[in-house]
Amino acid sequence: MIERPARPFAAGEEPTVFVVDDDESMREALRSLFRSVKLRVETFGSTADFLRSKLADVASCLVLDVRLPGISGLDFQAELAKANIEIPIIFITAHGDAKMRTQAMRDRAVKFLAKPFDNTVLLEAVHAALGD
Repeated sequence: MIERPARPFAAGEEPTVFVVDDDESMREALRSLFRSVKLRVETFGSTADFLRSKLADVASCLVLDVRLPGISGLDFQAELAKANIEIPIIFITAHGDAKMRTQAMRDRAVKFLAKPFDNTVLLEAVHAALGD
């Protein structure tokens, strides 16, 4: 069960993009991409690592891989919803299909992108998720 209480965002703090992907090279590539456009980014190798972290109370979005060790990205999305944790999610995957895309979008994902994806499309989705 996910336990992360919903709290108001701290005023004046930079929005954060959280990346959860088990592929270290993908995490590093996304870190570089988001930093290149002056976005604050934190990366994690699993949903468990993400949940154990001390997250700042700032506007944020989650760039989430579908296939992860332990709980899948789609199952994690469902768990967040059950726990009333609202965070915009952008899925990235090398192994997605139409059924996964439909499920993710039905459950209010911002975007579902197949790897390799266009960086501009990802950045547009992140800006939309952050309310920019």
